[in-house]
Amino acid sequence: MANVERGNQSKVTEFILRGFRILHPFQMEPFVLVLLTYITTVAGNTLIIVTVLVDRGLHIPMYSFLGNLSFLDIWYTSNIVPKMLQGFLAEKGVAISFNSCIAQLYIFGSQATTEILLLTVMVYDRYLAICNLLHYMALMNTRVCIDLASCSWLGGFLLNPVIIAWIYRLHFCGPNEIDHFFCDFMPLVKLSCSDTHLIILAAFLVSATATLIPFLLTLISYAFIIVAIVKNPSSTGRRKVFSTCTSHLIMVSTFCGALAIIYLVPTDSAAINLNKMFSLLYSLVTPLLNLLIYSLRNKDVNDALRTMASRLMAFPRR
Repeated sequence: MANVERGNQSKVTEFILRGFRILHPFQMEPFVLVLLTYITTVAGNTLIIVTVLVDRGLHIPMYSFLGNLSFLDIWYTSNIVPKMLQGFLAEKGVAISFNSCIAQLYIFGSQATTEILLLTVMVYDRYLAICNLLHYMALMNTRVCIDLASCSWLGGFLLNPVIIAWIYRLHFCGPNEIDHFFCDFMPLVKLSCSDTHLIILAAFLVSATATLIPFLLTLISYAFIIVAIVKNPSSTGRRKVFSTCTSHLIMVSTFCGALAIIYLVPTDSAAINLNKMFSLLYSLVTPLLNLLIYSLRNKDVNDALRTMASRLMAFPRR
């Protein structure tokens, strides 16, 4: 273990991410599966960003938020998956420095909060488009769109610095093995030899604020949307909107539910493998589902992708 002296107490300067040690006899199968999922997520979301930027027909608030979400998901998975992949191949775990560990935790927490806020803003955009169609362009103009997206990013990255600064003040003087595939809050704090009751309470309050309030706002928005759908005289239009909204609600519920289980429900050491599975759900599966649900099932996006592909195929012939 790498240590440096600080007064009468040593401080851990390096952690070992244990990852999924239970899977080591089958390490290549999960490695390939996670790698393919990661490549698909990054490539697919990059394609969505390029399409939204290039196609003028997608220069509207809905697809602006979608571009933000795609960029966030690329960064989100890239913060966690590389170390996870190393963990599948390293029998004794993956080393990560103290500063890198804290940075990964901060980036992850900020990105998770930003994603929740962005998903909530996207639901609000759909609420305006469905329930206030006549006033939509006035209520969701370019300025409002930029403000909402900016507030989502700023809110995500400004909500966590106090907790991160608090972690820096903790003493880590004992074991340095984190029983997880990335530097998550609770597995990290459990290694501290300081009193952690207050920081755990503070993290609980921050997590509750960042998760439950946006989720409640999402439910309220969908309640109004469902009422508007029921009043829609067109059965075809009703089925289409209801199908889209149901997919979005399932996506938001899955993401927020997994985070709530991990950070709001007390767990003991016996449930650590279950926690890892839920962490895998929101760190790897959710970004891929975002790509499938919000982008690839969208007719406008599909039309724009086909148009861009046809132009690329015709380009060499000129």
